[in-house]
Amino acid sequence: MNLAFAIRTLRWMVRDTFRQSVATKLFWAMLAITLLCTLFCLSMTVTGDTPSSGKDYDAGGFITPAQAKELGEEKVKKEKLKVVSGEVSFGFGLMTVPVARFKDDAVRYVQIWLAAILADTAGVLLALLWTAGFLPTFLEPQSATVLLAKPAPRWAILLGKYLGVVLFVAVQATFFVGATWLALGFKTGVWNGTYWLAVPLLVLNFGIFYSVSAFLAVVSRSTVVCIFGTLLFWLLCWTVNYTHLRLLAQPVEGLGPMSGVLLDAIYWILPKPLDLGGIFYDSMRATGFAAPVPELDAVQRKGLFRPELSALASALFAPVVLLLAAYEFKSTDY
Repeated sequence: MNLAFAIRTLRWMVRDTFRQSVATKLFWAMLAITLLCTLFCLSMTVTGDTPSSGKDYDAGGFITPAQAKELGEEKVKKEKLKVVSGEVSFGFGLMTVPVARFKDDAVRYVQIWLAAILADTAGVLLALLWTAGFLPTFLEPQSATVLLAKPAPRWAILLGKYLGVVLFVAVQATFFVGATWLALGFKTGVWNGTYWLAVPLLVLNFGIFYSVSAFLAVVSRSTVVCIFGTLLFWLLCWTVNYTHLRLLAQPVEGLGPMSGVLLDAIYWILPKPLDLGGIFYDSMRATGFAAPVPELDAVQRKGLFRPELSALASALFAPVVLLLAAYEFKSTDY
């Protein structure tokens, strides 16, 4: 079997995945969510001060003029608080809230919520849920035997389907980030290019956990198993990641050395969804904003957060699981 034929198989499977997404209306459903979020961004109006120098960010904190009036001038000066006038309007003026942020920061705050909360957490979980049936349906005997009758390597068939789903999500993530970035820039005049870093991080996060879905699809050929198995695995990874951060932020007395070593080993083996979120917060220069969990803030302040190693260890998890899935698929009788 030559490499050119394997590459053609990969391309065909990727193309078939996009055809399947359109046929099942998933492409349009995800695009509709992007359009709704874009409309939300177009309904926004942000007004506020702009920092006169970098020293403005060195203040002890930011408060609105109303908060400054309540505290009093002496307390504001004593605590080195910075009074910032700003408002964020939603729904084409239906709701307006004061914000103690500079204008650029207010827009960045919205982008963080769109990417880190809506897209990276809820979006990835929904994408895993909606794409869970792609591989089990494809691997049913009546469907798979048609392809396996041809001289195509099984690893190329499985990898092509996996890459097709990941590329499909990458396209949707690009649409989402691009459309909301343009809408916010058009309405506010703030063009924050670091927002685009959400795309590779979203795709990486999805690709890691979709490899687990692919493995479960090969083993069980059940959409239900893929859905619940992948979601439970994500919850396990989140819990391990949170526990690791919790112990780094505030060590627990009485914890045996072997327990710590075991937890560290599990932490480095499994994907780290909270750490990936922290990498995005760092890339967005989100100092002063709420991190995904307070423990992550504490670990970052202690200098114990290792984003490069965390991302690398998480990324290496996917190819290992795909190799196991390919081996299982190769040994499966049809």
